[in-house]
Amino acid sequence: MKTHPEIRNEQELEEALARPSAELVDMMRRLPGDVMLLGAGGKMGPSMARLARNAIREAGTEKRVLAVSRYSNPDARRAVEETGAEAIAADLTQPEEVTALPRVENVIYMLGRKFGETGSEGLTWIANVAAPHLVARHFAGSRFVVFSTGCVYPLASPRQGLPTEGTPPEPVGEYAYSCLGREQVFAHHGAESGSPVLLYRLNYAVDLRYGVLVDIARDVLEGRPVDLTVSWFNCIWQGDANNRALLCLERARVPATPLNITGPELLSTEETARRFGELLGRKVEFVGSDSGQAYLSDASRSTSWFGPPQVGADELIEMVAAYIQAGGKLHGKPTKFQVTDGKFTG
Repeated sequence: MKTHPEIRNEQELEEALARPSAELVDMMRRLPGDVMLLGAGGKMGPSMARLARNAIREAGTEKRVLAVSRYSNPDARRAVEETGAEAIAADLTQPEEVTALPRVENVIYMLGRKFGETGSEGLTWIANVAAPHLVARHFAGSRFVVFSTGCVYPLASPRQGLPTEGTPPEPVGEYAYSCLGREQVFAHHGAESGSPVLLYRLNYAVDLRYGVLVDIARDVLEGRPVDLTVSWFNCIWQGDANNRALLCLERARVPATPLNITGPELLSTEETARRFGELLGRKVEFVGSDSGQAYLSDASRSTSWFGPPQVGADELIEMVAAYIQAGGKLHGKPTKFQVTDGKFTG
């Protein structure tokens, strides 16, 4: 059964992304303290803020949602403020701006730098490692959900089994190493200060404006050959990823606990492209051959905690096709999921 009707514009999309699960509403009744989103000016910050506000309202409780970002783009600040969250402008790489932030009990840390890191690796390490050091010290004793990535794991093949939370990290490239550094910094400070930490290893989230499914669908719609270098992938509806991120506030522990977040399905790039061809009425062409490697994750633990995602892969593919066919607004930022050498340029 479909959980979402066809979503054809950005307003409908934002409403769907901000629909709290019953479990999240219940948790907001129990959760002590306010919630702060750090790095809230990015692609998912406004929808996360709106989701938190909706869950708090439906729970009938009183909590503040504070959304922190540099807000170099005024549209991002406006989008956050429209959710009812309190927007706070701060650069998390600057010590004096971090220490000026109000302390709260619950922190969702979303700041990260990925694209364009080649040639400016120092900035990547400052954003992904130095800023976490400042934040973890300032909010010592708070509860943290720290966004990370499946890129900290070794590249995998379906034939070899997918990485679980027990798989030793084996990052490739500056971005993945710096993400592991972010995890280690929060884990260190969490153990030192007694701060519960959950390391939220997400890949790949799809919100109809961006994501691996959007990349494939656009290639099909616009007549470009679909690259099969990476022939398998996982993904999850952004609404499910947002819900689970907030639910994980109650799952944070000392010492820090990693958690893989993605859909339970292992998807074939070729079969997914052919399905988009059917839905979009396009002939599909391919280029490249299977490298035998991809960033994949086993999300069995998170599925056991939260149940299967509300939106399954088949429905998500249909949602992406309908949204793109209707001319829905896109972010225009490819995921570059075909990259296997760790170099996320551009």
